[in-house]
Amino acid sequence: MPDPIARIVRWREEARAAGVKDPEAMALATATPDGVPSVRIVLCRGEDARGLWFFTNYQSRKGAELAANPRASACFYFSPLERQVRVEGIVELLDPADSDAYFATRPRGAQLGAWASPQSRPIGSLDEVHAVADAMASRFEGKDVPRPPFWGGYRLVAHAVEFWEGRPSRLHERERWERDGDGWRLTRLAP
Repeated sequence: MPDPIARIVRWREEARAAGVKDPEAMALATATPDGVPSVRIVLCRGEDARGLWFFTNYQSRKGAELAANPRASACFYFSPLERQVRVEGIVELLDPADSDAYFATRPRGAQLGAWASPQSRPIGSLDEVHAVADAMASRFEGKDVPRPPFWGGYRLVAHAVEFWEGRPSRLHERERWERDGDGWRLTRLAP
């Protein structure tokens, strides 16, 4: 059975082999309950049969938007390969054990930064954040840094995946895969 998630992984690996910088970078679009969109680049840090994983502060703008409106879409663009992948779906929290496991792989500075940054909220100066990071470094000196309770992972549960490949004369190849029960249904789209 065709698996669009496995194809995304393969395309990212091919992009990495072709020298694409940060092939795990994806534009993630969220929206407020009123439909006001917001997009930013996040890193896809894993995947499973259901969708793509990313991690952030739950209290960030994206976290607040996802709590109020769990619909999102993501887009990978691999320019040198003339490839793009769009993913649409519902976002859910990852299991805390998955968030803990990923957090443990992060560099110590990034772990301390997760504790220090009130992501997306106003600050007086960056010095304030550095002071909190220094305090966290002292607090956890000689110890593993635990994952903050306000930080963790999300899964973008893929309901639709579109693959785009550039072709001459702008007659691009487009395939849209949509969930159909336990499988996927393919629709070819005009360029």
